[in-house]
Amino acid sequence: MKKHNFYAGPSILSEYTLTKTAEAIKDFAGTGLSILEISHRSKEFTAVIENAASLVKELLEIPEGYSVLFLGGGASMQFCMVPYNLLNKKAGYLDTGTWANKAIKEAKLFGEVDVVASSKEANYTYIPKDFVIPADADYFHFTTNNTIYGTEIRKDLDSPVPLVADMSSDIFSRPVDVSKYNVIYAGAQKNLAPAGVTIAIVKEEALGHVDRVIPTMLDYRTHSSKGSMFNTPPVLPIFSALKTLEWYKELGGVKKLEEMDKAKAAALYDAIDSSKLFVGTANADDRSIMNVCFVMKPEYAELEKEFIDFATSKGIVGIKGHRSVGGFRASLYNAMPMSSVQVLIDAMKEFEKNH
Repeated sequence: MKKHNFYAGPSILSEYTLTKTAEAIKDFAGTGLSILEISHRSKEFTAVIENAASLVKELLEIPEGYSVLFLGGGASMQFCMVPYNLLNKKAGYLDTGTWANKAIKEAKLFGEVDVVASSKEANYTYIPKDFVIPADADYFHFTTNNTIYGTEIRKDLDSPVPLVADMSSDIFSRPVDVSKYNVIYAGAQKNLAPAGVTIAIVKEEALGHVDRVIPTMLDYRTHSSKGSMFNTPPVLPIFSALKTLEWYKELGGVKKLEEMDKAKAAALYDAIDSSKLFVGTANADDRSIMNVCFVMKPEYAELEKEFIDFATSKGIVGIKGHRSVGGFRASLYNAMPMSSVQVLIDAMKEFEKNH
């Protein structure tokens, strides 16, 4: 039975990426060696990392003066690397979920943090509005997509100071005005590649202005000056990322991906909103097109496990909601085909009809 993978991360990868990666594990670039065992200093892998960085710049239309870095440690490492490198006096942060909250906790180790607004009191079901970004901040940090709660900021905020964004779960799902940002970072395991590599897009002139000494491995300049090769990079995830980026370009780029993602989300939200059994959990104005969160209406709450089992019988996996929200979560990342979304919609309608 075909599986329809709605896991929030690690998550679905395109068939193109999976096939090309599997081939490279057996024989990489005709070398007779596996991508798992070849030197990262070889000309074959050097081409991989250079081409991957070039495609990130092309797809996101990154202006001159930015480095594309491939780092370890996940987005969680960026929670401390950002303030280590950029926070001199004060930074502004927006609290929209678990990952934003973790970033705030780390930033407080390095200087004053102004949390301009939070939706924690409503279990992060909405994006705060009408907050004021401090004009004397070194930067303003926000999380664009909140995977656990199903909310998303799908625009580049107007700000008196440079922006920093965690785009781990929605990067490459919309055009971005990179010139507004000092740093954009994203863990790979949702919209790009297997877990193990993190992309950081860093404005070079924003670096070197803090008073503290930065440990070598946590200094963006270390990795920028060495082309992400200061130490052995996560070779396999970077190769897979290159294949995904090639696939994105073949599809028509970020604007085409956004069009496809919006169509998938609209179909699923329509099914939820027209249902007698299901209801969405996020504020309608702030709904994510990457992570669709919904629950059973209170009078049908006892059917939750039964629906999970029913969906599983249809080949649907990964829709159980995060424990802090409950219910269900369908992650519709770029590699998710509309056909799988339709299978989920049909299962919801069939389950409703049966009850």
